[in-house]
Amino acid sequence: MSGPPLRLVTASPHLGSGHSTRRIMWTVVASLVPVMATSVWFFGPSALVVTGAATAGVLVTERVFGARHSLLDGSGMITGILLGLTLPAGLPMWMAFVGGAFAIGFGKLVFGGLGQNVFNPALLGRAFLQAAFPVAMTTWPAAQASWWQLRGDNLALPLMSARAPDVITGATPLGLIKFEGETTAIRDLMFGTTGGSLGETAGLVIMACGLYLALRNYLNWRIPASIFLSVFLFAGVLHLILPGRYPDPLFMLFSGGLMLGAWYMATDMVTSPVTHRGCWVFGAGIGALVVVIRLWGGLAEGVMYAILLMNALVPFINRVTQPRVFGTLKGRAS
Repeated sequence: MSGPPLRLVTASPHLGSGHSTRRIMWTVVASLVPVMATSVWFFGPSALVVTGAATAGVLVTERVFGARHSLLDGSGMITGILLGLTLPAGLPMWMAFVGGAFAIGFGKLVFGGLGQNVFNPALLGRAFLQAAFPVAMTTWPAAQASWWQLRGDNLALPLMSARAPDVITGATPLGLIKFEGETTAIRDLMFGTTGGSLGETAGLVIMACGLYLALRNYLNWRIPASIFLSVFLFAGVLHLILPGRYPDPLFMLFSGGLMLGAWYMATDMVTSPVTHRGCWVFGAGIGALVVVIRLWGGLAEGVMYAILLMNALVPFINRVTQPRVFGTLKGRAS
C-alpha cells in the first residue's frame, strides 16, 4: 500500500541563505583584488612575489596535509593573500613561504580544518615570522628608481645573509611617530603614499572593499564599527589631554594595519563572536588594545597581537553575551 512520500527532517535551521561557504570565501578573495592591485602600484612586482610565495606556502601545505578538495573552498587562498599583505615588500620569498606553511598548518589544520581554528591563521603566521625573523620583518625597502626593480631581498637564498643595509629604511608612519616624534599627513595615509607592509597603504581602498563585503552580509559590520569607535574615542580623549604627545584619532585609524585587520581579520567568522553583543565587546577590546600597544608598548604596531588576544577570549565572550532563551526567566538559559 502506497502512502504520501516521506519527508527528511534534519536539524535546524531549515532555511537556506543561498550563499555557500565556497561562494563567500571566493567573494572575499575577489574583494582583495583591489587591495592587491594597490600594493602592486606602490611596491612594484615585489608585492606579487611576496604575496605569491605566502599563498604558495599555504596551498602546498593544505594540499599535502589537508582534507580532500579543501583547496576548493577558497579559505586557504584568503589566508595566503592576507598573510602576504601583512609582510614587508622586501621579505625573502622563502620566509614568506615558510610563514604561509605555518599559518595554515598550525593555524587551521591542527585544529581540524575549516571552521574549527581558534586563532586567525594569517595573523598566527605573521606572529611566527615576527618571532623567527624579527630583523627581516621590520626592514622596509627604500624607494626604487624603477617600478620594475625588486625591493629588498626577495630572491635571497634560505638562511643566507641579507644585502648591505644601505638599501633599506625603517620609515613607517607608526615608527616615525613613536620613535622619532614625526607625524605623517592623513592624506598620505588614506591614499597609500607611505612606507610599511603591503596592506598598510591606501586605507580608503581597504575601507571600500570592506564596506562591499558588509553590504553583501559577508561580515558582521559591528566588529569593524566597534574597533573604529573604540580607537577613535580612546585616542581622541588622549589627544585632547596631551595633543603634543599623543597623535590625533584619524592618524590612529588610518595608520598601520588597522584597516586591513578590522575589515578582513577581526571579522573572520570562525574566530569572532557569534552574538551581536559579543561582536561589540570583541571589537571594543581590539581597539583598546591597539591604542595601548601603540602608545605604551615596545612595538610600533599592535593590531596583530590585539586580534590574537581577543581571539583567545571569544569562547568567554560568547558565553556571557548569550541572549535569553524565549520563555525562560532572566539569568536562566534552561
